[in-house]
Amino acid sequence: MEPLNARSMLDAATSAAAKPADQPFVERRRRLSPAALEVVNQKVARAYSPIVIAGFVRFADFALLSLVGIALYVGYVMPLAGAFSWVYPAQVIAVAVAAVVCFQAADIYQVQLFRGQLRQMTRMISSWSFVFLLFIGISFFAKFGNDVSRLWLAAFYFLGLAALIAERLVLRSLVRRWARQGRLDRRTIIVGSDSNGEQLVEALKAQEDTDIHVLGVFDDRNDSRALDTCAGARKLGKVDDIVEFARRTRVDLVLFALPISAETRILEMLKKLWVLPVDIRLSAHTNKLRFRPRSYSYLGEVPTLDVFEAPITDWDLVMKWLFDRVVGSLALLAALPVMGLVALAVKLDSPGPVLFRQKRFGFNNERIDVYKFRSMYHHQADPTAAKVVTKNDPRVTRVGRFIRKTSLDELPQLFNVVFAGNLSLVGPRPHAVQGKLQSRLFDEAVDGYFARHRVKPGITGWAQINGWRGEIDNEEKIQKRVEFDLYYIENWSVLFDLYILLKTPISLLTKNENAY
Repeated sequence: MEPLNARSMLDAATSAAAKPADQPFVERRRRLSPAALEVVNQKVARAYSPIVIAGFVRFADFALLSLVGIALYVGYVMPLAGAFSWVYPAQVIAVAVAAVVCFQAADIYQVQLFRGQLRQMTRMISSWSFVFLLFIGISFFAKFGNDVSRLWLAAFYFLGLAALIAERLVLRSLVRRWARQGRLDRRTIIVGSDSNGEQLVEALKAQEDTDIHVLGVFDDRNDSRALDTCAGARKLGKVDDIVEFARRTRVDLVLFALPISAETRILEMLKKLWVLPVDIRLSAHTNKLRFRPRSYSYLGEVPTLDVFEAPITDWDLVMKWLFDRVVGSLALLAALPVMGLVALAVKLDSPGPVLFRQKRFGFNNERIDVYKFRSMYHHQADPTAAKVVTKNDPRVTRVGRFIRKTSLDELPQLFNVVFAGNLSLVGPRPHAVQGKLQSRLFDEAVDGYFARHRVKPGITGWAQINGWRGEIDNEEKIQKRVEFDLYYIENWSVLFDLYILLKTPISLLTKNENAY
């Protein structure tokens, strides 16, 4: 027998998916207007977070200045002194930290400024000069100026400034390229195609260096109040179309142009849209009622009221990505011997491929292929999960009963985490796209079911370690899963993920009565 590895296992799964036992998968999709389809069919680049970019630039500034200062010390001062001293490196670190703080105070860590040149350079030069004047002043009053080489100090100032300018020129080129590709745009749709919507679009387009890209407007009204275009932005459909539209193209922000007085209409629409992983805001630019300035968030100069925020964004997303890749890789390495034994047992127990591939719901309802060890007889495989597995199900093999009970059949999903990236270690469990409660699909049985797809699904989750796993044969079981998943999304943290991961083995042993 050939040694088991990731490639052979994935090849086995691919061959399994092509077998006649698989059933065709039919997606349910709402029909969109020709205008909306035109937007959907446009090529869209992956978005980059301005907050993360600014964070990396801060780190790059600190690292670059530290490198220049320490390199000058090692190359010039240390040979003359004849010995290494921590005084100069400590001063370099202090100057680099002070520089980053001053740059922040000068407000130059903005993506809009990275695109330009004059304002960014003048602010940076003046801030860097201020830092050095401050350092010289402190040296004078502390009476250790004689211990610092003036030549080193002058070289640090000019070479540090040259390095910063070179870095900003490279950054300017990168940011402009990302802007052309649309990676820095906030792709926005407007709800309300009346005069309020037109005023809002005009206000957004009138701003310089805005990152708002209005894709179009949506409105349920068909009377004279609803315009076909709002300041050049086309009407793409009705509010009911937004969910499908946002699942077929990248949407970052939904902005309501309706007045606060239309409370009933807004609430009805929010009940439909809150399941999306996007920011939802209410424009306040035409409202006569004014709140405290702190109550608003601003799109340039346009005041808005936050309603829903996309979960796990910016640095949180980076932290979760690192957690999945690092911990997932370690878990995969540790699990490989066990996976090899399970694969051998599956192969010896019944004919057919070792792996089983199934279509499941991923982030924002995208369809993903999830890998599992095959636990059923191959000729009775059910890739769409049209029929729920029940206790003593004759389709399940002897080995299949054991690996399903212990969740060992889920181990190949580590490949999804580490290589494909469409699963997370921790998150709402991905359900099969045809998963049903009796004769109803899950989204028909539970209100707000798709809100659990606002984050990437996981191998384990908050619902699973609380016992809500396995067979779903009544409404309470799917309702509880959704409730626990939504709690996880609203309270996510890296420590929460770690807690769930550490508690998963205990839960598998003590709360497996519903796993068949």
